[in-house]
Amino acid sequence: MLLLNKVLDNVRRFSFSGGKAAWRPAMAALLLTTTGLRPAPYRGEVHAPAKPGAAQAELKGPRPHPTVEQGFFMFPIKPGKPNYLAGAMGELRPNHFHGGLDIKTDGRVDLPVHAAADGYISRLKQSSFGYGNVLYITHPNGLTTVYGHLNRFVGPVADELRKRQYEKETYELELFFDKDQFPVKRGDVVALSGNTGGSGGPHLHWEVRDADDHQLNPLQWGGFTEIQDHVPPTLQAFAVEPLTIEARVQNRFDKAVFVPKVQPAPGTAFAWPDTISAYGTVGLLLQGFDRFDVVWNKYGFQRVEVRVNGEPLYTHVVDDVPFPDGSRMINQHTDYEWRFTNGRLLEKLFVDDGNTLSMYTTGPNRGKLHVEDGKIYNVEVHMLDSYGNSTPLSFVLRGQKPAYYKTGSATVQRPVLRYDITRNILKIIAADPDTASQGANVMLYRGAKRLALKPSYTVQGQNTYLFDLRAGLPDSMQFGRTTRRFDRQAIIPAGEDFSFSNAHLNLSFGPQTLFDTLYLQTSYKDGLWTVQNQRTPLAQPLRMTLKPEQEVVDKERSAVYMINASGGRLYQGGKWNGNEITVPIKLFGSFRILADTIPPTVKLTRKSPAGLSFQVGDNLSGLSSYRLLVNGKWRLLRYEYKTATLFTDSQDHTVPLTGEAELHLTDQAGNEKVLAFRI
Repeated sequence: MLLLNKVLDNVRRFSFSGGKAAWRPAMAALLLTTTGLRPAPYRGEVHAPAKPGAAQAELKGPRPHPTVEQGFFMFPIKPGKPNYLAGAMGELRPNHFHGGLDIKTDGRVDLPVHAAADGYISRLKQSSFGYGNVLYITHPNGLTTVYGHLNRFVGPVADELRKRQYEKETYELELFFDKDQFPVKRGDVVALSGNTGGSGGPHLHWEVRDADDHQLNPLQWGGFTEIQDHVPPTLQAFAVEPLTIEARVQNRFDKAVFVPKVQPAPGTAFAWPDTISAYGTVGLLLQGFDRFDVVWNKYGFQRVEVRVNGEPLYTHVVDDVPFPDGSRMINQHTDYEWRFTNGRLLEKLFVDDGNTLSMYTTGPNRGKLHVEDGKIYNVEVHMLDSYGNSTPLSFVLRGQKPAYYKTGSATVQRPVLRYDITRNILKIIAADPDTASQGANVMLYRGAKRLALKPSYTVQGQNTYLFDLRAGLPDSMQFGRTTRRFDRQAIIPAGEDFSFSNAHLNLSFGPQTLFDTLYLQTSYKDGLWTVQNQRTPLAQPLRMTLKPEQEVVDKERSAVYMINASGGRLYQGGKWNGNEITVPIKLFGSFRILADTIPPTVKLTRKSPAGLSFQVGDNLSGLSSYRLLVNGKWRLLRYEYKTATLFTDSQDHTVPLTGEAELHLTDQAGNEKVLAFRI
């Protein structure tokens, strides 16, 4: 049996060439013989191994944007009059960057929406979800402006939509148009503002996109006189995080978050009063917000710059987000797990593994800072908005090589063992009541092999042990007489096809499913499948197949549901093959197979020749389709899921609202409800 420090001493003798670890066969054999675990390099940045030929290159900054003359775009709501934003480009939203401007509409719907420039209506979509009713205008310079959450379209394009809806007998419809079908001039009223789709209140969502469907910041070409901003960003907190197994911040392998005792005023230069000790490769993180004049809405930073000892380390500019896939990269741009567990949204000021956005300018270390023992690092961070308002932050890092230390605690009465995984590092915490100057070892086991880990440090009677999981997954760990099983079952690499199977499920990972290497954790008990945990984001959907222990009788009405922390059930769907069901999932979590046998509910809340409205609902799977027939003829209905209402359009007179009527509702499980009535 060898102690971990001896193993790592051997690992440190491995040769390096071209910046990549090259294992010496003898050393690899030594580690395998000693631990029975799979070999992996110890030093260097902790990340999933790059594919052959894929270099961790210097990021040279955002791709070139189209040149747009200031004033080319007209402001689309109340042009020429003061206005305000509810949301700005690049705001950090759940699972996506905000891709444009949310323009306030005086808290009401039906304000005129103006074409921002000459062009033609190239596309529109009428939907109850997402962007709701949305219009696209393509301009001669190749850019497209997008107008979302509309209440209704106006003019000939609205007539064309209504005609096609009746032809196809559907409200939900997307249409594409040729260049000469629906030309518009700058300033034309093309729609009325609304609150449709995923909108949380009346406003216009307005975007500028290029030919590759990248969402571009509309404020980057000089802004608009309608929107005034003289308010600099506000600092809330910053953090320093160790990124490799030998790295430390304040002598610990923990993210250290620094919060000013009094929040600095916008634009006020803030210097952290204490020197921060650090060592090894660390990453910087930042929390804050921006505001515009008059309003109290909080917006994101448009630009952040970092300099260390006067030299540029990192810059990001949120002016260009690829839609839709790039928007989900927010979960690598920010610390997803920290937000989930601590509620604080931190932006990484380094480019993490798996982040493919092009909005960064860094050196070869991708914004990660290597801190050497005894050296001083003066860090300057500048937060900027689209109007050039700036707020500076400064702090000092001092390189301090870690050494073992121990502080005790009288509250630790008995050994307790717990663990977590940070990046590729297994972090074990053992509550140690022993008063000896050196904390006791933890043993890792794999089959008949075992490995002793010395503690890296002890704080308040809590020993901390670190192990690089790229060397392999242990079966269990032991501290004194306390033993815990290790619940991670496989190492899932990012960037390639990979499958995992056991008696209860199959998981199929594609090349784009993961941001980074995953240490997979699954469980099954009493009809509840758990895959990983919600602290880990998925980049793209994961194909999951569940294998019930008992035969599912009513497969036609049975589907997969995600079960949230409060017991809520969210329909996921699924396709049956024998007694197995396969479904794509966008989030890790817990799942059950449930049968929905109860039809939707409906209540007629308004009935007259001028209009109909209904309150609808479903107990489990949710509404799938609806169909109104008046005297046997299909009649258009609008659906507002936020209020669970169906209603007729007051401007639609295609089919008169008189005579015998039937409303047919079907849920996701195929249960149907029919309401017959006379108008």
